[in-house]
Amino acid sequence: MSTYEEIKRLQAHVNECILGQHALIERLFIALLADGHLLVEGAPGLGKTSAIKVLAAGLEGDFHRIQFTPDLLPADLIGTEVFRPQEGLFSFQEGPVFHNFILADEINRSPAKVQSALLEAMAERQVTVGHTTYELPKMFLVMATQNPIEQEGTYPLPEAQRDRFLLHARVGYPNIEAEQDILRLVREYRREGRSLDEKSGPTLSQETVFAARRQVLDLHLAPELEAYLVRLVVASRDPSPYDKDLSDWIMYGASPRATIALDLASRAHAWLQDRDYVSPEDIQAVAPDVLRHRILLSYEAEADGINTDDLVSRLLASVAVP
Repeated sequence: MSTYEEIKRLQAHVNECILGQHALIERLFIALLADGHLLVEGAPGLGKTSAIKVLAAGLEGDFHRIQFTPDLLPADLIGTEVFRPQEGLFSFQEGPVFHNFILADEINRSPAKVQSALLEAMAERQVTVGHTTYELPKMFLVMATQNPIEQEGTYPLPEAQRDRFLLHARVGYPNIEAEQDILRLVREYRREGRSLDEKSGPTLSQETVFAARRQVLDLHLAPELEAYLVRLVVASRDPSPYDKDLSDWIMYGASPRATIALDLASRAHAWLQDRDYVSPEDIQAVAPDVLRHRILLSYEAEADGINTDDLVSRLLASVAVP
């Protein structure tokens, strides 16, 4: 079985366990293949925790869920040095961030220090305690969630820190057919005394994912499309050559990190479609999730009821496809 077939088989299994959330699962696999992290915004009960838990089980990776709360400390996340009286020495006790797959649940409920500790680990793939630096696992993926319903007692992620996420996906409710299927599936599993997370499925080695990542990077991206990709990101900073009206909507545009993320996510999207080249449709499919958390709107845009999705849609319509 090829690397592609193995990955798609695991993706199909996750879709069987988490019904009605195909978009979320596709974004999760794009983040996995692009070696990035995923920020998910959605109401409670939509299967976000179960999705990454099932994925971790299928990749021989260890999973840990961290519930972010206002009293959480950085040491609760990255670990701390513990004194061993019998040895008269301090030894480092690893925190939950040293697992392969991390669910940072309601990340905006913790103070800035804790958010920074996680985001630094995501960017550097290491943590430093005292004078010692500790490497994180080679397979390391963070899926952070934000609850859009409750704002009281939250600490919104600063724009510069949100930039560390490869994608910012928004998750909606499943359609009526999918929700009926969810009801039947949960009822069946409860009757058997099992949970959805226990459903057996394919197990892949981590080396399979590393091989898939190499294949993603080998996909062909035409020079004209590469220029188009860059123009889209640059237009988020200065859209005047394409649409002068958009200039009043933007306070700050996307950074060069967005260009890298758009390239990687487009390649991963094309690879999941079983193509060896990137098309304009791949770039346009992932652009909203790559850009929505990297653009800071002006006060005029907010006063007019404009959101970043509206802006990205206008950019996609304005920048010509080669």
